Amino acid sequence: MYDVAIIGAGIVGAMTARKLTSYDAKIVILEKEQDVAMGQSKANSGIVHAGFDPIPGSLKAKLNVKGNSMMEKTAEELGVKFRRNGSIIVAFSEEDVKILQKLYKRGIENGVPGLKIISGEEARRKEKNLSENVCAALYAPTGGVVCPYELTIEAVGNAMDNGADLIRQFCVAAIEKKKDYFVLKSSNGEEVKTRYVVNCAGVYSDRIAAMIGDESFSITPRAGEYMLLDKDAYELTEATIFKVPDKMGKGVLATRTVDGNILLGPTSVDREDKTDDSVTDKGLDTIKEKEMMFFNNIPFDKVITQFTGIRAHGDKGDFIIDSPVEGFINAAGIGSPGLTAAPAIAIEIENLLKHAGFDAIPNDDFNPCREKPPIFRDCTTEEKNILIQEEPSYGNIVCRCEQVTEAEIRQAIRRNPQALDIDGIKRRTRSGMGRCQGGFCMPQVLEILADELDKKPEEITKKGENSTVLYGKIKGGTAV
Repeated sequence: MYDVAIIGAGIVGAMTARKLTSYDAKIVILEKEQDVAMGQSKANSGIVHAGFDPIPGSLKAKLNVKGNSMMEKTAEELGVKFRRNGSIIVAFSEEDVKILQKLYKRGIENGVPGLKIISGEEARRKEKNLSENVCAALYAPTGGVVCPYELTIEAVGNAMDNGADLIRQFCVAAIEKKKDYFVLKSSNGEEVKTRYVVNCAGVYSDRIAAMIGDESFSITPRAGEYMLLDKDAYELTEATIFKVPDKMGKGVLATRTVDGNILLGPTSVDREDKTDDSVTDKGLDTIKEKEMMFFNNIPFDKVITQFTGIRAHGDKGDFIIDSPVEGFINAAGIGSPGLTAAPAIAIEIENLLKHAGFDAIPNDDFNPCREKPPIFRDCTTEEKNILIQEEPSYGNIVCRCEQVTEAEIRQAIRRNPQALDIDGIKRRTRSGMGRCQGGFCMPQVLEILADELDKKPEEITKKGENSTVLYGKIKGGTAV
């Protein structure tokens, strides 16, 4: 019997689990995939929004600004890179300027510090590559960037360090309400009993809510397609550049990620299939067309990959954080700015649980910090030599593009029991995220995984079920 079961190991579920392990309580995270951060938390822009966009008085506005103020400390505790690079929302016409003024007033009402409207000339002094057609801009110095999947992985890891359980490949198929507890049943027949349930199931949160009779909202999968540029293009921008938003959201952006790549996108198109993360020619053409409004020159020849993220777009126009049934809490419709708001959403859920009777005492052994192994590429030459002397496998570079060593890959597997496939290692070490996109390092990563997990190489997958890399052996014994 658990005290709280959290459905979904995305950023909101991760932050909620981390927060609840500060109490002496039995916490479990139920994730339908083989790894954490496999939904919208693995494929979004990683923007820490300042908070000028949400409507004043909404949950989005309140939790965006609060989450932004918490993010720097949260990232530091979890050993995750965070940079407060600022956001610039550009205008190209008088109509755009009117929208900037509206956003400025909205931001002031929301409590966003440091906002100011600047001229096109001042915007170009901040960002030298901005187009001459930019006539004005809204500058938000509290905007930032973080790696969304790294933040999620480390928050889950911290929750587990503090006693939480993680059950993977547990796809909730039914929820039965008993007198003072719930029974959660998986699609493969497993059961979990818990006093409280927190629904953080992303695009599937409406289906989970319907299992306890709550059909008050629906979730539409909204696709956002992106282009990622090689680190050689890093000088394109330092800040995050937006155009004024429209009815479909904040629109395309351009930003430098915490790892030094340039990210362009996203599009915003509703799709019927909650699993449809395909990349389309139309989407990529849309990104190119809109991004060319921002800059004088964009090195599209340096695009190294494209991907699509699926966002959970709720029909209420705001985050859905409520308790439709005693002991059951929804955290649904958490689209943008959900990543930014996640630490604050966790506190909101904590308060709802307390109101419902959650009365666990504080965990005296709770540690909010997570110690991370050294990152070889960030070390000085002297530090690298010391690491190699202590552990020779630091001297074996597996991923040339990102300078990831064998030692780091083995540590990632041992430190993260849910890192069972090639993409899981990719998200934890960046092996395969460089210019060649794993063309050289994937075979070595596969061999290391097989060795650490004591599996045959042909049992190792790229991203879980139905993604086997090797299918057998040809004559002579070579795996293919």
